[in-house]
Amino acid sequence: MVYDFRRPTTLAREHSRVLELAFETFARQWGTQLTAKIRVMSQVTLENVCMQSYDDYVAGLPPATTMVLCEAEGHGARAVIQFPSADALNWVSHMLGSPGASDAPERKFTRIEQTLVRGLMDEALEDLHYSLGALLQRQLVVSGIQHNSQFAQAATKSEVVIAAVLRVRVGERSTVATIAVPAEMLLPQLGEANPRSPVENAAELLTEAIAGVPVDVAMVLGPAFVTPGTILDLAVGDVLPLPHPVHRPFELSVDGRRLGTAAAGTRSGRIAAVVVSTEETPA
Repeated sequence: MVYDFRRPTTLAREHSRVLELAFETFARQWGTQLTAKIRVMSQVTLENVCMQSYDDYVAGLPPATTMVLCEAEGHGARAVIQFPSADALNWVSHMLGSPGASDAPERKFTRIEQTLVRGLMDEALEDLHYSLGALLQRQLVVSGIQHNSQFAQAATKSEVVIAAVLRVRVGERSTVATIAVPAEMLLPQLGEANPRSPVENAAELLTEAIAGVPVDVAMVLGPAFVTPGTILDLAVGDVLPLPHPVHRPFELSVDGRRLGTAAAGTRSGRIAAVVVSTEETPA
């Protein structure tokens, strides 16, 4: 595998999974918010989360697009919510009662359009804070809207960001949106990847972990051996004798391994097993 020193950043698997769950929650929240605001069935799904430089993030965007810049107090770099301007104009058209602008061009917003889009983004940021929870400790607010990804200058080229790619479907129209949050805002809260615990008490930790794992316990009769012919000739009403004596307790087992014996009883109106004896079975 060739290592690219220009792109040395990568997310630990544990961190990646935490971020995926958070952004999946945001995607659901944002889809619900869009449906309520523009009054058209909308769905947002997460496609990918990665860590990359801001320069690489911008390189993957079209030159003409909507870049909503979001700043946090005390932090120089800004977060970005990006989506095509044509789709944003389609959302605005629905909000104003129109069936939608299917052929809207990529252009700057008018003052009214920018106000409506900014209102959508204010609520999207609320959803983002709710979804990321303790991961995002700084409050993000919309600071401006740009229409050229190359001139947005949300961060320096080498600034590392957490980028999420989202699929946004509004009615029959689908598009791709992205979110870029400075890694410095999120990584400290993720903690150490692959944290190690002292090995001196490994046996105690293993026992404690296993003790909480649910298992299926079975109370069974002794097996009966019959011929295939008997099975094939079985009919409703037939009696199949079992070799298990009436006075003998049932066998208590877990995953086929015998633990002891138990008798049938009741407790709180339910059938219960009264343990008669226990035994250890060699592994």
